[in-house]
Amino acid sequence: MTDTQNTTNSKCPLACLCRLSDLIPLRTAALAIALISLLSLAAAITAQFGFGLKPCQLCLYQRIPFSINVILGLLGAVLVAHTRAFIGLSGLSFLVNSGIAFYHSGVERKWWAGLEGCSTPDMSGSIEDLMARIQNTDVTRCDEIPWEMFGLSMANYNVLMCLGLGLACFAYLYLKPKA
Repeated sequence: MTDTQNTTNSKCPLACLCRLSDLIPLRTAALAIALISLLSLAAAITAQFGFGLKPCQLCLYQRIPFSINVILGLLGAVLVAHTRAFIGLSGLSFLVNSGIAFYHSGVERKWWAGLEGCSTPDMSGSIEDLMARIQNTDVTRCDEIPWEMFGLSMANYNVLMCLGLGLACFAYLYLKPKA
C-alpha cells in the first residue's frame, strides 16, 4: 500500500483532505489562485475608488503579492509541467503577504511604529512650516484603521486569509500525488 493510498484510508484524519486534493487538478488549483488573487485586488480597488478608502503605503504593499499570484497562477495553468512549482511560489507569496499584513496590523494597533512618513508627521520647525507640510501632504496614515468589521481591520482579515491560503497551497502540494 502506498503512502497516498494509506492517507486516503477512512481512518486517516487527513482522508477528507486527501480526497479533496485528488479531486482538484493542478491546473484548476493554479487558476483558483489567480482568481482569488484577482478578486482580492478587485476588492481593494473597489474599497479605494468605490467607497473612498484611501490606501496607505502598507496597504499598497499588500497588493503586490496578490498581483504576483495572479501571474503565478496563470503561468501555472499554462505551463503545466511546472504547475507544482508555481503553486509553491504562490504559497510563499501568500505567506509573505500575511507577514506584511501582520506588520500593518501591529502598526494599526500601535504595537510598533510604522514606516517613515506612514505614522506621525514631522512636527519640527515653525508653525507655518508645519501647516505647509500638512497642507501639501497627501498621505494616508498606516496607524489609523479606516474600516472595521467585527473589530477587525482589512489588514487583520488579510493576515488570516493569506496565512490560510499560503498553508492551503503547501498542504495541497503535500497531499497531491506527483504525476
